[in-house]
Amino acid sequence: MGITGVGGGSLMTPLLVILFNVHPATAVGTDLLYAAITKSAGTAVHSRNKTVNWNIVGTLALGSIPAALITLYLMSGIDRKSLGAVSFLTNALGWMLFLTAFLLLFRRQIVDWVANYRRHHKPVEPRTIVIGTFVLGLLLGILVTLTSVGAGALGVTALLMLYPRLEIRDVVGSDIVHAVPLTLVGGLGYWAIGEIDWAMLISLLIGSIPGIIIGSQVAPKMPDRVIRPILACTLALVALKLVTS
Repeated sequence: MGITGVGGGSLMTPLLVILFNVHPATAVGTDLLYAAITKSAGTAVHSRNKTVNWNIVGTLALGSIPAALITLYLMSGIDRKSLGAVSFLTNALGWMLFLTAFLLLFRRQIVDWVANYRRHHKPVEPRTIVIGTFVLGLLLGILVTLTSVGAGALGVTALLMLYPRLEIRDVVGSDIVHAVPLTLVGGLGYWAIGEIDWAMLISLLIGSIPGIIIGSQVAPKMPDRVIRPILACTLALVALKLVTS
């Protein structure tokens, strides 16, 4: 996470499921609370640096928070220990990892294509962009609550397409700030339905915070064009393991 900014949900959750045999719902719920805690520091930094577009954050939250609550309500009414539920959650996580890997590799090309398309066509109305942001919030609310994956890779890519004139730091800052209430609501919801492993959460925080600090120091020396393909391939392999297991 310190080197690439990716790895909280997209690596931690599947590794908990595959290597430690943690139930998918427990892995997702614990990771959501973990993300809410770790991203809070990023929120403070971006707020202080004024790299947050609060209108975007608010519009995203209008869609994502209700979607997360509805998803949690539906989750509470099913037998999460059943083979069907485990299979559904595992496959959803796997396919979200495939999407994350794809976006890591091709985000720039996708965003550039959309920007070029918009330059040669009639400008998009502001109302349409607001509706698109709201719909993005809905999707993130559902996907992040189900899998803990998507707030970063999917959220940033979609926002770059919706707001091509916005500085990348403002897009990233807005995405991180929005992720805090979304993951907090999701994590608390999983706590309410009994799917949080507190000992595991504390252990993850104790280990990862020093790791993030070290990674952040190493990051400037690591070539992004090398790290991203390696991370994308790792995510794809983990996803393949999940959907074929």
